[in-house]
Amino acid sequence: MEKSTKSKILEAATELMAESGYSGASMRKIAKRVGIRESAIYNHFKNKEAIFETILENLFHSAFDEFFAKRSVEDEARKGKRFLKEYVMAYKLISFDPKHEKFFRIILIEMMREKKVRELFMKHFFDKDVKMLAQAFFVMMQHDLVRSDDPKLMAQEFLSPLFTMRLQVMLLRLDGAPTTSFSTLFERHVDFFWQGIAIVS
Repeated sequence: MEKSTKSKILEAATELMAESGYSGASMRKIAKRVGIRESAIYNHFKNKEAIFETILENLFHSAFDEFFAKRSVEDEARKGKRFLKEYVMAYKLISFDPKHEKFFRIILIEMMREKKVRELFMKHFFDKDVKMLAQAFFVMMQHDLVRSDDPKLMAQEFLSPLFTMRLQVMLLRLDGAPTTSFSTLFERHVDFFWQGIAIVS
């Protein structure tokens, strides 16, 4: 199925912004990359800001919105370590996905410049995901799967290495360097973390 012109515009704008930031993605450059007249973009978007707004919606659609779309956090958390493995597998797939890599690059470029992007980053990558994971750890504590502690701090401790690994994967790929050392590192993180929090029966 052929992509719509609107999808092609968003894809081209995403690529250009990942390469050169917001200011480097002019409407002329976007049109040229899509292979249309610049005026044709305005049939789909009011201006470049509207394109960027749409990209931001995609950027900050949490990777785990889909993961939990048909799952209950409470039910999943009762799986304990298996739940964390599934969570990390979803995170790993996103970390190696070229499309999400472009999104991640835009975030890193633009959140240094734009307060709005910083606010959205904090809201989705920290507040939302940490809150969800903290809820899961709290459920695990209630079912005596992990030791009692601050669930929010536990969530931060679990997520931070994943974020660092995702950043490392992106930086290595930018330089064309191998990322094979990360093929098992995500899963090993779960094993290492679980040893420190699990209640041994």
